[in-house]
This record gives sequence, structure tokens and C-alpha cells, in this order.
Amino acid sequence: MTIELPEAFIRKMKSLLKDEFQDFYSSYNDPRHYGVRINTLKVAAQQFATISPFALERVPWCPTGFYYPEGERPGKHPYYHAGLYYIQEPSAMLPVELLEIRPGDRVLDLCAAPGGKTTQIAAKLQGTGLIVANDNQAERVKALVKNVEMAGIRNAIVLNDLPERMITSFADYFDKILIDAPCSGEGMFRKEPEMAAQWEKHSVERCSAMQKDILESAALMLTEGGRIVYSTCTFSPEENEAMIVSFLKRHPEFRLVPVQAEGCSIGRADWSGLTSWKNDDAAEGSGIPGPAPLPGTVRLWPHLVRGEGHFAAVLEKAHAAHAASTEERDVQASVRIRSADEHTLSASRAGQIKVNAAAGRLARKAAEPGKRGHKEVEAGRSRRDKNGKGKPIETLMAANAAWEAFIKEHLTVHPPGELVVYGDHLYLTPAYPPALDGLKVSRPGWYVGTIRHNRFIPSHALAMGLKAEEAVRRVNLSSQSMEAVNYLRGDTLPVAEVDLLRAGQCPAKGWCLVCIDGYAAGWGKWQDGILKNEYPPGWRMT
Repeated sequence: MTIELPEAFIRKMKSLLKDEFQDFYSSYNDPRHYGVRINTLKVAAQQFATISPFALERVPWCPTGFYYPEGERPGKHPYYHAGLYYIQEPSAMLPVELLEIRPGDRVLDLCAAPGGKTTQIAAKLQGTGLIVANDNQAERVKALVKNVEMAGIRNAIVLNDLPERMITSFADYFDKILIDAPCSGEGMFRKEPEMAAQWEKHSVERCSAMQKDILESAALMLTEGGRIVYSTCTFSPEENEAMIVSFLKRHPEFRLVPVQAEGCSIGRADWSGLTSWKNDDAAEGSGIPGPAPLPGTVRLWPHLVRGEGHFAAVLEKAHAAHAASTEERDVQASVRIRSADEHTLSASRAGQIKVNAAAGRLARKAAEPGKRGHKEVEAGRSRRDKNGKGKPIETLMAANAAWEAFIKEHLTVHPPGELVVYGDHLYLTPAYPPALDGLKVSRPGWYVGTIRHNRFIPSHALAMGLKAEEAVRRVNLSSQSMEAVNYLRGDTLPVAEVDLLRAGQCPAKGWCLVCIDGYAAGWGKWQDGILKNEYPPGWRMT
């Protein structure tokens, strides 16, 4: 065996799996499984299957997920740089599928970096609703931002804050919350052998304490009738079944939602410390006698499926007596445009938070002073600089005018969203966002560009979020050509005027959307037969 498993881990798994242990242990000798998930914001899964440069085999629990053969290098193909897919471990594709996202939902990815599940959520929303992607580690947020931009996501806000600090802005706000919780990582030992060596440092006890606090915060940010999917990549019952049962005992307003997912095993009630479980009687934990399954929780075992170890639980928050019917809620979801103050925390709800012991503790943490991040982001109003002086409204108007001029000259559509200005940077924030004051904001919306000398310079994120036909001027490169590779490496390209695709009678000179097989990959500036490369240095193919 090439992976040296900790002796304490081996003893623990023998105790849990008993007769299954040998099959489990032998799976560490099996080859790893590799997966990509198609980004349906860019291309339909069926369509990608017809152009894929490598063989694909569907992942059973994810309709847009596919296995690819070991030895292929999808990260080196131009399609990767065009954002057509995300390279993702197959088991990690399951939790978002269990969220059952609907168009118009407000979704929180609470422990989001590096962003694989955020991009999966965005693909399901198809540009509707709102995604808030948060991670409390600044270095990891850099990767999250890049993946959000590469996927062409227009309706995401990216935060870098602690979950408990988010409650004031987002109380009772989200329809769906994903918690891909920090954990002891036992399920990733085959994928990342170094995690086995670090296992004892990532103690189950320390991880369990973090998971409990994260769940408490999430419960306060979920609206009535909303759904939380809690997931880990560990086998530890303390972080899985026991964590969920403990949460349900503290929160009788929640219930487990039984789910079926192809290839998944049901979690174990007896591993939660109980001998049985009944979903509608969480306080007592009574029900089916003897060791029993825990419906609403699922496991992926590496000796039973083609993927690494994973756990997920599906939790639903009960409606109040006056809540809308299922039929009414379906109608509401299809026309989810709410006023900016509709979900403002009411005085009664604020009082409820204060008197609730757990929420009170979290609210006190949220009140602690900290770095305010992009507090200065403003939407059409003046802001205060470090000297306390307001940013002139004329400057904001000039930024808006430069943006509108760019749209008129270079785009065939007017991108939706409210223009937000932070310094020289411009964003389009999703309609009716919550107040973000006091939070560490990495991206308040779709980053569209900067203002330099009163002129608008489009961002790479803007290009990645556009469809080919939304640019008045574009050039299309073949994924099999050296021109595509040279562009992604940052080279200037010779492009004849006849090869420019233009809308109407627009002039040839100007910003040009560079596409690969028809999919947006970045910007160039065309003049006199030369395409000046505007591909960001940090993104270039090496």
C-alpha cells in the first residue's frame, strides 16, 4: 500500500465497519477516480459530450458530472480556460445535487473555497436569484474569486468573513444553504496522502466544535421552509451522524429530509450515539428499535462507489403556521424579485435573537470589531475616504457614463444589475442585495472593469460572463489551433479584418471578445490587423 494510514484511524474503521473493513482497506490500493463537471452556464452537458477532447462516463449522482480517464490533462486544454468545465472529485459533486435548487433561490455557500460547489450552484440557478459565497480564509478566497470569474457567474457576492458575523445582514434570508464543513478529512486520504500524515493534528474534537458553531449560524440565516445540506469529506461519526442528531435535538424546528441518490448508502443512527432514530421525535430520539438507518443522511464509501469518502445530511426548517402553501411558494420562486427592505430584520425577530441563548452568543461575536473589507462599496451614492471626505457624486456619475459608453460601443446587450463603484473598480451587483456593511467583501457582484482617465477598461470577469453574441466585435479561435494556445499564453496575434465577426456596421478597431470554438475566453484590442492580447498574466496557460 502506497498510503500509510494512521494506526488509530485503522482501529477506528475496523470498529465501525467490522466485516466490511477489509474491502474498505483494500480500496486504498485501487486507482483514484477523476472527474469534471460541465459548466452549463456556458454549454449544455449533452453538447459538451459531443465536443469533449477526452472520453467521458457519467457520474451516477450528478447529471452534469463525468469521469475522465487517468492520464488526461483537462486543466491544460483551452476549454478549461474558457470555463466549460470544473475539475472536481466525483463524490464532491453530490451535496449541491441534494440542495434541490430552484430558479430564483437565494443560496449561501458558507465554506465555499476553492469554489467548485459555488460554480455548481450557479449553473443550477442559470443567472437567476443570488449566490453568496463565503470563506473565512483570505488566501483561499483568492481561488474562490478566480473560479467564480472563470465560470462566468454574474449573480454572486463573495465574502471573506466568519459565519457568525454574517447573521445581522442575513437573518432569515436564504432559501438554501450549503455547509461543506471543515473536517478531519478522512475521506480524502487516497486523493491527498499528506492529509493522512496530518490527521491527528486535525482532531475530530476541534473540527466538531467548529462544525457546531457553523450549523448554529446557518440555522439563523435560513428562511422558513428552507433547506440546509451539511457535508463533510470524513468518515468520523462524531462529525457526521452525531453532529446532525445533536443539532436536531437543539433545533426542533428542523427535520431530516429522506433522500435517495444513486450509489449512496444511508447514514447510521447507531453511530450517532443512539440505538434508534425517529425523524419527527428528535427530542427523545425514539422510534425504530435497535440499530437503524438515519434517513436524510447519506454516505459515499470508496469501496462501494467510484469516488472518495463523503457524508451529507439534508435538513429542512419548518414553516410557521401562516407560511405560504407549497403551490404559492412555487409561484413566488418563479417571480423572485423582492424589495430591498423586504427581508430587513424586524424588531421582533431582533428581540428573538437577543433572548435566544445560542443566538445571543453568536450575535455578541458578530459585534466584535474587525476589518471592514469593502465597506466603502457604494451604489450610486457618495462614500467616505480615509480622510472622512465624501467621494464626489460627479466622480460616480462619470464612472457610470464611462460604463454606459462602453456598453453602447462594444456590447449588444445591457447587462443586468445595479452598478456599484469601489474606488476605480466597477461591479454589477444582483438586484436588491442585502446590506453588506461591516462585512469583509471580496466581490460585491460581477466585476465588470475599472476606470482609468475617465475611460472604462473591461475586466476579464466581464469577458468570461458574456456570450459570444453579446459582444459587437469578436474573433473565434479553434481549440485545436496554435492561435488559441498562443492567445492563452499571452501572445499578440495577427488577425485579418475579414476574420473579425462584427454586429451591424460597427468599426473594426476596438475591444474584441476572443472566443474559443464560440465560447468567450477573454479580451483583445484589434487595430490594423493585430490583436493586442489582454489576457491577464496571472491566468495564462503555462
